[in-house]
Amino acid sequence: MNEKRKTRLRTSDRFLLGIGYILLGAFAAAIFIPLLYVVIASFMDPDILNNQGLSFRLRDWTLNAYQRVLENGMIWRGFINSMFYSCAFTVISVFITLLAAYPMSKKELAGRGIFNTIFIITMFFNGGLIPTFILINQLHMVNTIWAILLPNACNVWNMILARTYYQSLPKELREASQIDGASEIQHFFKIMMPVCKPIIAVLALWSFVGMWNSYFDAMIYLNDAGLQPLQLVLRSILVQNTPQPGMIADIQSTAEMAKVAELLKYATIVVSSLPLLVMYPFFQKYFDSGVMVGSVKG
Repeated sequence: MNEKRKTRLRTSDRFLLGIGYILLGAFAAAIFIPLLYVVIASFMDPDILNNQGLSFRLRDWTLNAYQRVLENGMIWRGFINSMFYSCAFTVISVFITLLAAYPMSKKELAGRGIFNTIFIITMFFNGGLIPTFILINQLHMVNTIWAILLPNACNVWNMILARTYYQSLPKELREASQIDGASEIQHFFKIMMPVCKPIIAVLALWSFVGMWNSYFDAMIYLNDAGLQPLQLVLRSILVQNTPQPGMIADIQSTAEMAKVAELLKYATIVVSSLPLLVMYPFFQKYFDSGVMVGSVKG
């Protein structure tokens, strides 16, 4: 009887495991197939792509899209700007987040509940676009890099995640450093920071990706084309090469503009996504451990 029950359990487990594999395979296919489509389409002639779809024949492929993208000086300028904004924002945001989360992780902090409530309120309510723009303008940060780096530097959700990670660490670390005569600042930089590499990697990855994909703030606050990030430059290129409704143009030039837009669309997606695809494998081990450890204790 027990053997039949064990066999039945093994069969049910095998069935559930099979369903899990099917769902996981479908999820992976939903991510991989569009990515593969974009990569292949970026190498194809737009006429063949529109008329025949994807083709794996090399004679139907071309590098004209990447040539147009890489020869554009504004794209290189936007790439440098985005890399600078993303790296600088990551350093500023992670540093501020860790500093804010450390005292909030201490239950003996006076007014901890009040500060926590203030932080939570900012997650759901803000002043709105126009008051924020007026504030940024009065601070003389419009059309400067600080309008991109400072307003969103403190992310409350990241602070909560870092606070939870701090709370999961053994309290004996602080007791040991107190015995050695270390102050709070020395304990934070010399003891906590080396231990917090997983959560630092998670926060850095999230901050970098968020800033790399961001273009709305730059569109609102930056007027100088030389300060625009890559995403805004690519958006401008695609809009300029896309036929607008009601525009006065002959059929041939309109068709040529549509062809150029189709040619650039997939190549710009690949170019803008490549840094993130290259960077993620180096952060993966820290990313997994940081997310899991930070979610154990709340």
